[in-house]
Amino acid sequence: MGRVFEKRKYKMFARYDKMAKGFTRAGKEIAIAVKLGGAEPQGNARLRVAIQNAKGLNMPKDRIDAAIKRASSKDETNLEEVVYEGKAVFGIGILIECATDNPTRTVANVRMNFNRTGGELGKTGSLDYLFERKGVFRVKNENINLEELEFELIDFGADEIESDEEEIVIYTAFTDFGKMQKALEAKKLNIISSELERIPTSTLELTEKQVEEVMILVSKLEEDDDVQTVYHNMK
Repeated sequence: MGRVFEKRKYKMFARYDKMAKGFTRAGKEIAIAVKLGGAEPQGNARLRVAIQNAKGLNMPKDRIDAAIKRASSKDETNLEEVVYEGKAVFGIGILIECATDNPTRTVANVRMNFNRTGGELGKTGSLDYLFERKGVFRVKNENINLEELEFELIDFGADEIESDEEEIVIYTAFTDFGKMQKALEAKKLNIISSELERIPTSTLELTEKQVEEVMILVSKLEEDDDVQTVYHNMK
């Protein structure tokens, strides 16, 4: 009974820890959006997206409002968006998006994690060719006619559409992100998230044990509060 309780407790705290990190990262996205375009969502498309994504994580409204208020303060530290690239063991490409108030600290932590797991931090742009930046929109599948939706969204840059019973995923080119966001908002669809993701142009297949080794690095990077997203090209 004790072991079962401990296991449940571990899972519970792991879930809460993941939620807390998600809220922290969503808060940073909101802060960056406010600093770049102001605190009014109506006139700041990036802020609307950041708020929408925070709601998709079930971030409470009072925390969203508090993040906007903090970012509007002149005393709030500005965050810088930085991207780092490197190779994990077995030649796996890793790309890390960060939001930080201290790039010197962030790059030191990122380099340390690569070194400790047998990887190597690379130069900016050295692995950019491995990933294609795309807009990825997740919409709740509420009895939507997929064929009609696909036809309507082609003019707004829809490259590919996938779906299951719960959600529809729409992919666009990087340059069509804003156009697609406006189209989905105008159609009043229930948008779960809108993100610019880095999709690998090719992938490497590893054994289960090799995947576990690479995931040690990925997990360590994701634990860093300065890290927003980690991408890799494992199959």
